[in-house]
Amino acid sequence: MSQEIASPRRRVVAASDGKNSLNASSLVLVAVLLAAGAVLKLTVGSLLASMGMKPNFIIAMYCLAILLIRPRIAQAAVIGLLAGAICQIPMINATPLLNIPSELLGACVCGAMAMLPMKIAGKFDLNPFVSAFVSTIVSGSVFAVLSVYVNVVSTGGDMFAALAAYSVIVLGTAAFNAVFVQVMIVPLRSILRK
Repeated sequence: MSQEIASPRRRVVAASDGKNSLNASSLVLVAVLLAAGAVLKLTVGSLLASMGMKPNFIIAMYCLAILLIRPRIAQAAVIGLLAGAICQIPMINATPLLNIPSELLGACVCGAMAMLPMKIAGKFDLNPFVSAFVSTIVSGSVFAVLSVYVNVVSTGGDMFAALAAYSVIVLGTAAFNAVFVQVMIVPLRSILRK
């Protein structure tokens, strides 16, 4: 009987370690985190944007989801597509469709990096920080290049000036997301273990 009680726990841990397919609880976690990211982007993100900061909570939340459930890369791509679809809500993004390829690639990078061991002294896991930073750089860079092409180059504007402005925003967003994900992953992991 004790083996029957232990086996469901093992299954839940295995699913969160990425050894199984996405199960219902993993999908619920992804949905909740992406919805929270959309709400945070509309509220806190808008407030911070008025002060000159441009956090992207949707990227941070799909990074959190991927790092918590550790899906296969194809499943991470689906999470990225969902995040890109959420970004099509007009109040979240003024440039339609550009988030779909950018979030897809960002999520794939996060999915690949989630499996890399990055523990310092065998205790402190630096993977959330690095994965969120690199994923945001990839996602933001793809978005910036596509946006500059659609909005600047096609109208005859200065491509290099626009890319320089975007690069500052992307680096700032990546730093914010990396810190946010590193801070949030610890309590979320302990909640999921319970």
